[in-house]
This record gives sequence, structure tokens and C-alpha cells, in this order.
Amino acid sequence: MAFEQIIKNLDNCLRTDKGCTSELDYVEQTSWILFLKYLDDLDKTRQMACLLQDKEYTPIIAEGYRWNDWAMPRKENGEYDISNALVGDDLIDFVNGKLFPYLKKFREFGQPKSIEVKIGVIFSEIRNRIQSGYNLRDILEQVDNLKFQTSEQKHEMTYWYESRLNRMGNAGRNGGEYYTPRPLIRTIVKVVDPQIGKTVYDGACGSAGFLCEAYNYMHDKVKRTEDEAILQADTFTGKDDKALPYVIATMNMILHGVESPNIINTNTLTENLADVQEKDRFDYILANPPFGGKERAEVQQNFTIKTSETAYLFLEHFIKYLRAGGQAGIVIKNTFLSNTDNASISLRKKLLEECNLHTVLDLPSGVFQAGVKTIVLFFKKGEPTDKVWFYQLNLNRTLGKTDPLNESDLADFVAKQKTKEDSENSWSVKVSDLDENYDLSPKNPNKVEVVDKRTPEQIAQEIKNLAMYSNRLLDEIIGML
Repeated sequence: MAFEQIIKNLDNCLRTDKGCTSELDYVEQTSWILFLKYLDDLDKTRQMACLLQDKEYTPIIAEGYRWNDWAMPRKENGEYDISNALVGDDLIDFVNGKLFPYLKKFREFGQPKSIEVKIGVIFSEIRNRIQSGYNLRDILEQVDNLKFQTSEQKHEMTYWYESRLNRMGNAGRNGGEYYTPRPLIRTIVKVVDPQIGKTVYDGACGSAGFLCEAYNYMHDKVKRTEDEAILQADTFTGKDDKALPYVIATMNMILHGVESPNIINTNTLTENLADVQEKDRFDYILANPPFGGKERAEVQQNFTIKTSETAYLFLEHFIKYLRAGGQAGIVIKNTFLSNTDNASISLRKKLLEECNLHTVLDLPSGVFQAGVKTIVLFFKKGEPTDKVWFYQLNLNRTLGKTDPLNESDLADFVAKQKTKEDSENSWSVKVSDLDENYDLSPKNPNKVEVVDKRTPEQIAQEIKNLAMYSNRLLDEIIGML
């Protein structure tokens, strides 16, 4: 069966289930089922590798809880044994009363960074929302057709998962806070250029899009088995304070190839910046902190710049956690560049004095479905800013769901950013020329203004001609009626 058709069938099953009412539910419920199918295929792959090396292998999941024991029981010849398959209330009772409690216990044993512990944490944070055992049976039979054993199969699955997260972001409500458009993330990663052997951090990771794309980018540079081991164990750290993005982020990274991702379910902003030591810092920070959030007074006490604006607190957090010489690419609302409140001015001053804010990408509205206009700050820790290079992304179309941002839109920015050249859309500003508020509002001095050279008489005549044309069309419609 075609991959796309399987996904459509899953959606159809979930839409008819009373326990699933939103795109968020579809992602959550599909995630835990896909995760268990992935674990089954991972066990098979590891077992085969051990057989080839004449070694014993202990499966991750115990007998009775493996995919082929409860989800898709098999006959001796390997065929699906439908007569012994749980269905209806029996299936729901097994999943809720036995499977999930068993999987939750995984967090009580194993190494902190092992996939076993990740299994336990995931199934402690998520619950089965599917109410119909018949719907669940249909879903399990569909998912069984999906495989995770070859690189092509995994690539196809990650492509689907990203498209599902995109749909979740477009669905509004809480979905958008977990999703940043992938073309923008890939562009930020290209500019920051993370290298193997260095650490990557996102303290507001959502669905882990930045970490996944950084892994893809760095994985293309792998030349030794030691490089892959470094990427698996010592490179990526993500944090998020909500259960659903934690589960989605963990699943997303596993599908991309990081078997035991270091995703932490915590409120990043509760960490006291005064306690940060060198061992806590990172070489690269890639993030899109939530817009417009507000933090409590006790959380604000962890920061030197007092503000309730969540994004500003995150930016100060990132500056503190970035290692000297480290690079960052941070998405933030464009109003950060010009707001005149004390917190905004102080934060801009801190950024310019402690870091080299070498690039600002000014994005058009429509990049994010909520309509928020954003910028991307690119900076290097440890040296003050002398001048800032701005690039204003001016497109000849309106961005939206049916015509979103793509990587080709950003190709000119990536090319020009290397040399910081001036153009119709780019220019530089010296920090010494800024006012006392450190106002960084994008003011493009090179933009060519289109001048309308028509006379008032010509404009009036064109309006008259359009009115006459409209009247003729109305007469024809009336005649047809």
C-alpha cells in the first residue's frame, strides 16, 4: 500500500474516534503507536546485527508486550493471526491497563541517556486517547505496513512527520508554538554552520525542529564512526516545559536518527543564571522562543534584566548559556529592535556589548501562520558588535498556507551573508551611529522606491475606463438572467 494512503487511512480512523478532536491529538496518538512500531523494527535490526557477530541479544521490550504479541500477532509462517488479535474493549483494556503501566516502569532502570529511560518518560507523559478498540485495531493494522529498517524508509517517515507537524502548526490554537517553518530552520542552521565535536542547544525546543535539522546538517559531515557516536551521545540538548512537545520532540529526533535524544521536560526559565558555570554552556544555540508569553515575578528574579516578556528572558538565558566564541541564531519578534521600554533597551545594549550581532534577517509577515512579524538574530559570544549587517527579505508575493516560505526564497540571503555585501535588500549599520536607545529598526537605505509617474488626469481616466467596463459586464449578466 502506498505510504500516503496509509497516512490518510490513519487520519480517517482518528477523525471518527470520540477521544481525538484536534490535529494535536492526531499527532500525539500517532506518535506513541509509531514509536512502538519503531522499537520493534529497532529490536529486529539489533538482533540481526548480533546474529551476524554471533552474539546474544536481549530485546528492549519483554515478551507479551512486543508488537507481534499484542498489536499484530503472527502465525508460525509469519502471517497476521487475526483470530488471536485483541479488538474492541479487550484491546483498549490491555493498552490502558497493562501496556502503558509496563512501559512507564522503564524510567526506573537503565542509564540516564538510554533509550529505555526515554521509553519510560514518554509513556509517563502521554496517555491513550483512542476510545474505540475497533479504531485502534484498524490503526495498528495500517501502521504495521510501515517499516523503519532502511534509511529510505526512515527518510520517508521523517518527511511525513514533519509535514504532520506543519499541519499542526497551521491548525492554530497551541499547535503553532511547537512548529517553526523548516525552510527557515535550515537556513539558520546553514548560517550558524555547527561542526561535529561541538554542542548544540535549544532551550525552547518545541518539536525539536532546530535540533533535528542541525543533526541532519552535521550528519552529512560524518567521516568516522567516532563522529556518529559523538552526534548520538554528546551533541544535542533540548528543553521544553510541556508534556506534548516533549513527546513529539523525542519522537522526532528518534525518527531522524538520534536513538536516545537528550530532551528534558523542564521550565528553562526557572534556572538561575547566577548559577551557570562553564560546563553548562554550549557552542551553538538555535531557537525560536515563544512569543508574547508572560512569566511570574519569581521567575523574573533569575535574570538581571527584569521583564515578564518570555522571549526576552529566553534571549538573556541564551546569551548567558552561550560559550565564548559560540554562535547563535535566534528567532524573535521584530519589535525587539525598536521597543523603548527599559527592558528592551537594556537587552539590546547587553547583546551588542557582550556579543557580535553580525547579522539581522528581517522576515516578511506570513512566515508564521499567526501573522507575527519576526527577525532572526545571528550573533557570536565574546566580542562587542562593531556593525550589524541587515538583510530585508522582500518577496513579490504574499506568504500563507497555500504559498509558504521556501528555501529558494532565502538563497540570496545565504549567499550575501557570507560577505555581508550591500544590495537593494541589504545594508550595514555601525553601532557607534545608534542613538541612546540602541534603536536597531531596519531602515533600508538602498531600497528602490517605485514612483507612480501618472498624472491625476491619467489616473482619473483609468478609473473611468474601469467603471465603464464593469457596467458592460453587469449589463451582460442581467441580459443572461
